[in-house]
Amino acid sequence: MADPKKRLATNLAGPVFVDATCIDCATCRWMAPETFDQADGQSRVHAQPGDAEARRRALLALIACPTGSIGAGSPVGEKAAIAAARDAFPVPIDDRGVVHHCGYHAESSFGAASWFVKREAGNLLVDSPRFTAALASRLEDAGGVATLLLTHKDDVADYRRFRERFGCEVVIHRGDRGRLAEIDRVLDGEAPIELAPDLLAVPTPGHTRGSVCFLLDQTYLFGGDHVAWSDALGHIYAFRGACWFDWATLGRSMRRLAAHRFEWILPGHGWPCRFEPDRMAEEMRRCLEWIETV
Repeated sequence: MADPKKRLATNLAGPVFVDATCIDCATCRWMAPETFDQADGQSRVHAQPGDAEARRRALLALIACPTGSIGAGSPVGEKAAIAAARDAFPVPIDDRGVVHHCGYHAESSFGAASWFVKREAGNLLVDSPRFTAALASRLEDAGGVATLLLTHKDDVADYRRFRERFGCEVVIHRGDRGRLAEIDRVLDGEAPIELAPDLLAVPTPGHTRGSVCFLLDQTYLFGGDHVAWSDALGHIYAFRGACWFDWATLGRSMRRLAAHRFEWILPGHGWPCRFEPDRMAEEMRRCLEWIETV
């Protein structure tokens, strides 16, 4: 929990606050934008939660925060409410109940999001959250984890602990394998790879040499740090300021990715977004045009 003595001066007065340990990962800003925004290079509370739903979202952000930088006093911070938020993860992202946000972001992954997929062919974990007994227990109750898909080397966090707990297969691209231990399947090349009838690996080198997006049921695209919605720009974008391998290669990867059909983009960093497939295709075209300008 955050330290009131380190409360940022940019916070609006009230029980919920962000302290000076914030690393500006933006987790709280996309999870509860009605409460959190950015000021002076860190997140802050721009409006105290005004209703029960806003309070719930703020507390979910508190639990997800990788550095424990969010504090909540009475009445929002009552122990029972915080416990309920802790037990809520993984949280379904839509009414289909297939894909869930794991919460519990890890500081070692700079606060990247992780996603849990419940499916008859075997449950998936896309990138690794922070390992906690509470989350592991909830995943176990949901049927465990058969496969852990790593989009790239930056967001591996506690993958070894999840592998040990669930005996799951761990998958990563050879370009990002490096010295990572306990990897069970290594992907190669830039051509799409069918991992299962409903699951496609789409190599997207650029952010890192071995970045991969995973496409589930032609609906959910797990974008890693390759693609996300930009709240500031108002369109889908790639991470120009955090392109660790090659920007031109990233652009080519994005053009290949745009040929696929999907409705959701669920990134590691940045804002998730959802559009009907035709609108998503148009938004991806806008992203390609933007890439050519930067």
